[in-house]
Amino acid sequence: MTDSAAGALDIRRVMAALPHRYPLLLVDRVERLEKDRSITAIKAVSMNEQFFQGHFPGRPIMPGVLQVEALAQAAGVLAVESLDLAGSGKLVYFMAIEGAKFRKPVEPGCLLKLDVEIVQMRRNICKFTGKASVDGDTICEVSFTAMIADAPED
Repeated sequence: MTDSAAGALDIRRVMAALPHRYPLLLVDRVERLEKDRSITAIKAVSMNEQFFQGHFPGRPIMPGVLQVEALAQAAGVLAVESLDLAGSGKLVYFMAIEGAKFRKPVEPGCLLKLDVEIVQMRRNICKFTGKASVDGDTICEVSFTAMIADAPED
C-alpha cells in the first residue's frame, strides 16, 4: 500500500463509485478517504428530501434506516475506491446490519458526518463499523457486512 490516501472526492466522483441517484443518493461529498482503511463523508440534510413529507409532518426527522443507508453508501465508496472498481459494474450489497443505535434525531439543516472504517476485507466480503454525527455529537452507530458482486442482468 504505497499511496493509500485518496483525499477528498466531489459529487461526480461519488456518483462514479455508486449507482444510487436522487432521491436515494445519500452521500454529497467525501472529505477524506484512506484506501483499505476509512472514509469521512458528508450528507447535507435538506428540508427538500422526499422522506420529510411523511416523516413527520410538523416535526421532520430523518429516518434511522436512511442514516444507516448513508453510512452504507459511504462504505460503498470506500470499498469501490479501495478495490479500484469504479466503472466496473460491480455493486456493494448489504448482507447484515448489527448493533444499530440511534442517539438523537437528525433534522433538516444538519450536516451529517459519516465516518466508516473497514474492520475486515476478504475477497468479496467486507465488514465495516460506522458512526454518524452532527456537530460532534454521535447520532447513529452501526456495524454491517457487505458483499461485492456483479449487478443483476436485465
